[in-house]
Amino acid sequence: MNPASAQSDLVEALARVASGDRAAFRILYERTAPKLMASVRRILRSDTGAEDAVQEAFVRVWRNAGDFDASIASPIAWMTTIARHVAIDAARRGAERVSAASAAIDTEMEERLAAPLAGADPLAAGRLAGCLDGLDADRRGMVVLAYCYGLSREELAARFARPVATVKTILRRSLAALKDCLGARD
Repeated sequence: MNPASAQSDLVEALARVASGDRAAFRILYERTAPKLMASVRRILRSDTGAEDAVQEAFVRVWRNAGDFDASIASPIAWMTTIARHVAIDAARRGAERVSAASAAIDTEMEERLAAPLAGADPLAAGRLAGCLDGLDADRRGMVVLAYCYGLSREELAARFARPVATVKTILRRSLAALKDCLGARD
């Protein structure tokens, strides 16, 4: 199938989807889902998140197919734009959840860290909490989740939407900063 024919087939499928044709929607999905998945996967870096975003994008395509205008964009460009917007929204919601999780971690951090340290040195928990406050919220959250709650680098990477190697570097640098901070206070 040549590209012009493929595009006109997608234009026709979108027109049929606008009138509620499920068979046309299936064709549209089969021909465009891999491309949308690839676009969304680059933004979200998670297969599960990308699958959810593509599903939401197709729901929006189903609802808004009547708004498609072939004189403005190609069908794949229009659908990719929808999918990218869904993915960006999902990424932002994920960042908000991480920030909310970091705030919750901050409130219980002193209690959690003070318990094992209280017997050895009553001031140690306060010093450590003060040094942790010197880290930005994401770094502090990663350190606490890793060393107090036992999350692996892979779990942290998924939770903070970062590559595992980046998480490893952040943890190493954060621990070095904590060591320097605690050493400077002695």
